[in-house]
Amino acid sequence: MKALTRERYGTSDVLSWREIDTPSPRPQEVLVRVHAASVNDWDWGMLQGASLVDRLLFGLLSPRVKILGCDVSGRVAAVGSQVTRFRVGDAVFGDLSGSGFGGFAEYVCAPETSLAHKPLRMTFVQAASLPQAGMLAVQGLIDLGRLRPGQRLLLNGAGGGVGTIALQIARRIGVEVTAVDGPGKLDLLRALGADHVVDFTREDFTSGDDRYDLILDVKTNRSPWAYARALRPGGTYVTVGGSMLRLLQILVLGPVVRRLLKKHLRIVALKPNKDLGYLGELFLAGQLVPVIDGPFRLADANLALRRFGTGDHLGKVVITMA
Repeated sequence: MKALTRERYGTSDVLSWREIDTPSPRPQEVLVRVHAASVNDWDWGMLQGASLVDRLLFGLLSPRVKILGCDVSGRVAAVGSQVTRFRVGDAVFGDLSGSGFGGFAEYVCAPETSLAHKPLRMTFVQAASLPQAGMLAVQGLIDLGRLRPGQRLLLNGAGGGVGTIALQIARRIGVEVTAVDGPGKLDLLRALGADHVVDFTREDFTSGDDRYDLILDVKTNRSPWAYARALRPGGTYVTVGGSMLRLLQILVLGPVVRRLLKKHLRIVALKPNKDLGYLGELFLAGQLVPVIDGPFRLADANLALRRFGTGDHLGKVVITMA
């Protein structure tokens, strides 16, 4: 089979397509013929190995994970002896970040617990765009943010995968949404239903007069005190990723902010695939339409990763394996 592999950290230039052996599923695994895969922050961070955390988790001097890619969709090609939920031919999707990655390949083995049945009307490209970004959006807005009708929500970094899904979920709940991103994404955010848009190159939402019940942040590029200032009394700030230094500050200063200001600073600890059924229901009800950047062909996977790295992508960057 073909797989997009690397032997060292670096930019997308270190990636190359190679012929390797097709893996065989263990007793509780299925072999998936990959139809599509999407690019996530995990992939970009692991590709570069730019942070100490990435190096400690995935290899200090050279990467242990050779094949990136965690969000996949495809069809079951073989099943292990103890698999009960899937049969050969089933259409599936899921996040493999908890089971070794490997999605940027024609085939990948995954535990059956890492996959769900793909909704019938959902394309493979759409399915590959949802697992990780969708979980972060749901768990940030609902599990930690406890978003309720009538509240004011701000989405920072709203034009990417997490933000475009979160915006549509928020509109369903019935809240006033302010979406923050670069000027090239504002029209999209208006079309998705944002009540207000903010161009971060022209305005810092933390220094204005507006206050929010919930801030869901993809970027995490400001101080905890700045975020707390933009919250209403009793409000909540939730981050799903960003600068490791800022995340550490949120972790350390969160209890201080809670005691002094009665506001909450929280970090999503991703639970992969927990809410795939919920996202499927929203999709089938016409309340969630994945925003796709691409899709890129298999031969253009390096270009897809570079596109993701610029931060200019709209929604999810998806690679098709056909």
